[in-house]
Amino acid sequence: MVTTVLVLVLVGFGVLSGVTTVLFGFGGGFVTVPVVFALSRGGPDGMHVAVATSNAVMIVNAAVAALAQRRAGRLRREDLWPLAAWMAVGAAGGAVAATAASEGVVRVLFAVYLGVTIVDSVVRRGFLRPGEVRPVGPVTSTVGGVGIGAVAAFLGVGGSVMTVPLLRRRGRPMVRAVAAANPLTLPVAVVATAVYALLPGTGGTVDLLAGAALLAGSLPTIPVARRLLPRIPDRAHAVAYVVLLLAALAAVVV
Repeated sequence: MVTTVLVLVLVGFGVLSGVTTVLFGFGGGFVTVPVVFALSRGGPDGMHVAVATSNAVMIVNAAVAALAQRRAGRLRREDLWPLAAWMAVGAAGGAVAATAASEGVVRVLFAVYLGVTIVDSVVRRGFLRPGEVRPVGPVTSTVGGVGIGAVAAFLGVGGSVMTVPLLRRRGRPMVRAVAAANPLTLPVAVVATAVYALLPGTGGTVDLLAGAALLAGSLPTIPVARRLLPRIPDRAHAVAYVVLLLAALAAVVV
């Protein structure tokens, strides 16, 4: 039974989702998936519902944030294209695979991917301390883009958890990498949501109430956060990114 307290909790997490969208380019995926999964755990296909809802919420959050980043002049074409197109291609396959996978498989892979990303960001050089700026090559844009889109749609995370480290290792400061992550999330979220809409009966139904409550919190937060949040030093920004991934991992595992 839906209660006022439950709705307020979702709105509160929506506020958090808006802040992470601005700070880390997540579009809300790493907040939405654990939260919706926890709230629907007693019902069937809880993880599928969480992933589907996350993708739907990210369409709106990422679009609003991307427009704000564009107005601020932080977007660069070379960071977005053709990577975005290949991510959309991969997203279609990833979303179809997610609808066919069991809830347990999706949950385990979500946790495994978070763990691998955290270790990789800390251990491998180039994330906490980026090197010189280098272009995203054609192989990375195509093969890497398809892979990023597939994994992001499968897990409902929008791709920012992969595009931010990718751009960091190409020498981009966190502000620029995060700015690019917002529009790069859009093709993944749109394609994945369309797949869920066109493949009924897969357990990937969007939780409309949860999505609406999350957006009620995130949409007003995004413009306010952009104006009020102080500029974070680059290394501290990268460390905070890893800390948030740890929190998301703990939420899914626990």
